[in-house]
Amino acid sequence: MAPRKSKGDGEEKAKPLTQTSTRVTRSMDRQTRSATKPDGAKAAGSITKQVKLASPKRKKPATETGRGAKKAKKDEEKEEEAAEVEDPTKPKIVIEHCKQCNAFKTRAIQVKEGLEGAVPGVTVTLNPEKPRRGCFEIREEGGQTFISLLNAMKRPFAPMKALDMEEVIEDIIKKIK
Repeated sequence: MAPRKSKGDGEEKAKPLTQTSTRVTRSMDRQTRSATKPDGAKAAGSITKQVKLASPKRKKPATETGRGAKKAKKDEEKEEEAAEVEDPTKPKIVIEHCKQCNAFKTRAIQVKEGLEGAVPGVTVTLNPEKPRRGCFEIREEGGQTFISLLNAMKRPFAPMKALDMEEVIEDIIKKIK
Protein backbone atom coordinates (compact mmCIF):
# COMPACT_ATOMS: atom_id res chain seq x y z
CA MET A 1 0.00 0.00 0.00
CA ALA A 2 1.35 3.43 -0.93
CA PRO A 3 2.05 6.00 1.79
CA ARG A 4 -0.38 8.85 2.29
CA LYS A 5 0.27 12.04 0.45
CA SER A 6 1.45 14.91 2.54
CA LYS A 7 -0.42 18.22 2.43
CA GLY A 8 0.95 20.81 0.08
CA ASP A 9 2.23 23.02 2.89
CA GLY A 10 4.80 20.54 4.01
CA GLU A 11 3.99 21.31 7.62
CA GLU A 12 3.47 17.72 8.59
CA LYS A 13 6.82 16.28 7.80
CA ALA A 14 7.65 13.01 9.42
CA LYS A 15 10.38 13.21 11.99
CA PRO A 16 13.24 10.89 11.18
CA LEU A 17 13.58 8.16 13.75
CA THR A 18 17.06 7.58 15.03
CA GLN A 19 17.86 4.13 16.20
CA THR A 20 21.01 3.10 17.93
CA SER A 21 22.42 -0.16 16.79
CA THR A 22 24.12 -2.62 19.08
CA ARG A 23 26.12 -3.85 16.12
CA VAL A 24 29.80 -2.97 16.15
CA THR A 25 31.64 -2.89 12.86
CA ARG A 26 35.36 -2.65 12.25
CA SER A 27 35.03 0.89 10.95
CA MET A 28 33.24 1.93 14.14
CA ASP A 29 36.00 0.36 16.17
CA ARG A 30 38.63 2.30 14.20
CA GLN A 31 36.75 5.53 14.82
CA THR A 32 36.76 5.00 18.56
CA ARG A 33 40.47 4.18 18.55
CA SER A 34 41.44 7.18 16.46
CA ALA A 35 39.29 9.48 18.64
CA THR A 36 41.35 8.67 21.72
CA LYS A 37 45.00 9.60 22.03
CA PRO A 38 47.58 7.06 23.17
CA ASP A 39 47.79 8.68 26.61
CA GLY A 40 44.04 8.18 27.09
CA ALA A 41 42.97 11.83 26.58
CA LYS A 42 40.31 12.57 23.99
CA ALA A 43 41.19 14.34 20.78
CA ALA A 44 39.93 17.87 20.44
CA GLY A 45 36.39 18.11 19.04
CA SER A 46 35.93 14.35 18.69
CA ILE A 47 32.82 12.60 19.83
CA THR A 48 32.93 9.00 20.89
CA LYS A 49 30.02 6.66 21.19
CA GLN A 50 29.79 4.03 23.83
CA VAL A 51 28.86 0.82 22.14
CA LYS A 52 27.82 -2.26 24.02
CA LEU A 53 29.61 -5.31 22.73
CA ALA A 54 27.71 -8.52 22.27
CA SER A 55 28.41 -11.08 24.98
CA PRO A 56 29.90 -14.40 23.86
CA LYS A 57 27.55 -17.34 23.59
CA ARG A 58 27.56 -19.69 26.54
CA LYS A 59 27.30 -23.42 26.33
CA LYS A 60 24.12 -24.79 27.75
CA PRO A 61 24.57 -27.32 30.50
CA ALA A 62 23.83 -30.90 29.53
CA THR A 63 20.27 -31.79 30.38
CA GLU A 64 18.68 -35.18 30.72
CA THR A 65 17.45 -35.03 27.14
CA GLY A 66 20.59 -33.51 25.59
CA ARG A 67 23.52 -35.19 23.90
CA GLY A 68 25.68 -34.94 26.99
CA ALA A 69 23.21 -36.96 29.00
CA LYS A 70 22.99 -39.66 26.34
CA LYS A 71 26.76 -39.95 26.24
CA ALA A 72 26.94 -40.12 30.03
CA LYS A 73 24.23 -42.79 30.05
CA LYS A 74 26.18 -44.90 27.52
CA ASP A 75 29.33 -44.53 29.62
CA GLU A 76 27.45 -45.73 32.71
CA GLU A 77 26.10 -48.76 30.81
CA LYS A 78 29.61 -49.68 29.65
CA GLU A 79 30.90 -49.41 33.22
CA GLU A 80 28.07 -51.63 34.48
CA GLU A 81 28.83 -54.24 31.84
CA ALA A 82 32.52 -54.18 32.74
CA ALA A 83 31.68 -54.39 36.44
CA GLU A 84 29.67 -57.57 35.99
CA VAL A 85 31.64 -60.59 37.07
CA GLU A 86 32.01 -62.87 34.09
CA ASP A 87 31.01 -66.36 35.17
CA PRO A 88 32.24 -69.03 32.74
CA THR A 89 29.36 -71.34 33.69
CA LYS A 90 26.71 -68.87 32.51
CA PRO A 91 25.88 -69.22 28.82
CA LYS A 92 26.43 -66.16 26.62
CA ILE A 93 24.24 -65.87 23.56
CA VAL A 94 24.91 -63.44 20.71
CA ILE A 95 22.09 -62.41 18.40
CA GLU A 96 23.27 -60.65 15.26
CA HIS A 97 20.48 -58.99 13.33
CA CYS A 98 20.51 -56.63 10.38
CA LYS A 99 19.38 -53.05 10.97
CA GLN A 100 17.87 -52.80 7.49
CA CYS A 101 14.36 -53.66 8.60
CA ASN A 102 12.44 -53.77 11.88
CA ALA A 103 11.44 -57.39 11.21
CA PHE A 104 14.98 -58.44 12.21
CA LYS A 105 14.88 -56.32 15.35
CA THR A 106 11.48 -57.56 16.57
CA ARG A 107 12.49 -61.21 16.15
CA ALA A 108 15.82 -60.62 17.89
CA ILE A 109 14.11 -58.94 20.85
CA GLN A 110 11.54 -61.75 20.99
CA VAL A 111 14.33 -64.36 21.18
CA LYS A 112 16.23 -62.33 23.78
CA GLU A 113 13.20 -61.98 26.08
CA GLY A 114 12.30 -65.65 25.65
CA LEU A 115 15.80 -66.85 26.53
CA GLU A 116 16.23 -64.51 29.50
CA GLY A 117 12.88 -65.58 30.90
CA ALA A 118 13.43 -69.33 30.45
CA VAL A 119 17.11 -69.76 31.32
CA PRO A 120 18.29 -68.19 34.59
CA GLY A 121 21.64 -66.42 34.38
CA VAL A 122 21.87 -66.38 30.60
CA THR A 123 23.47 -63.29 29.03
CA VAL A 124 22.00 -62.29 25.68
CA THR A 125 23.61 -59.51 23.66
CA LEU A 126 22.23 -57.95 20.50
CA ASN A 127 24.72 -56.85 17.83
CA PRO A 128 27.96 -56.61 19.84
CA GLU A 129 29.68 -55.57 16.59
CA LYS A 130 28.42 -54.00 13.40
CA PRO A 131 26.00 -56.55 11.89
CA ARG A 132 26.30 -57.95 8.41
CA ARG A 133 23.74 -56.91 5.81
CA GLY A 134 20.66 -59.14 5.62
CA CYS A 135 21.91 -61.33 8.46
CA PHE A 136 19.99 -63.02 11.26
CA GLU A 137 22.18 -65.27 13.37
CA ILE A 138 21.85 -66.69 16.88
CA ARG A 139 24.99 -68.26 18.32
CA GLU A 140 26.74 -69.06 21.55
CA GLU A 141 29.70 -66.77 22.14
CA GLY A 142 32.83 -68.52 20.88
CA GLY A 143 31.00 -71.73 20.08
CA GLN A 144 27.89 -73.31 18.65
CA THR A 145 25.67 -71.60 16.05
CA PHE A 146 21.93 -72.18 16.57
CA ILE A 147 20.48 -70.33 13.57
CA SER A 148 22.33 -68.71 10.70
CA LEU A 149 20.43 -66.95 7.93
CA LEU A 150 23.06 -65.22 5.83
CA ASN A 151 23.72 -64.63 2.14
CA ALA A 152 22.31 -61.08 2.30
CA MET A 153 18.63 -61.95 2.48
CA LYS A 154 16.60 -59.76 0.20
CA ARG A 155 13.13 -58.43 0.81
CA PRO A 156 10.62 -59.76 1.82
CA PHE A 157 13.01 -61.87 3.98
CA ALA A 158 11.06 -65.09 3.38
CA PRO A 159 13.52 -67.48 5.14
CA MET A 160 13.40 -65.44 8.33
CA LYS A 161 9.63 -64.88 8.29
CA ALA A 162 9.05 -68.60 7.72
CA LEU A 163 10.65 -69.37 11.10
CA ASP A 164 8.37 -70.09 14.05
CA MET A 165 10.18 -68.09 16.71
CA GLU A 166 8.63 -70.00 19.63
CA GLU A 167 10.02 -73.28 18.28
CA VAL A 168 13.40 -71.62 17.70
CA ILE A 169 13.48 -70.40 21.32
CA GLU A 170 12.54 -73.86 22.63
CA ASP A 171 15.28 -75.52 20.53
CA ILE A 172 17.91 -73.08 21.80
CA ILE A 173 16.82 -73.64 25.42
CA LYS A 174 17.15 -77.42 24.95
CA LYS A 175 20.63 -77.05 23.43
CA ILE A 176 21.79 -74.72 26.22
CA LYS A 177 20.64 -77.02 29.01
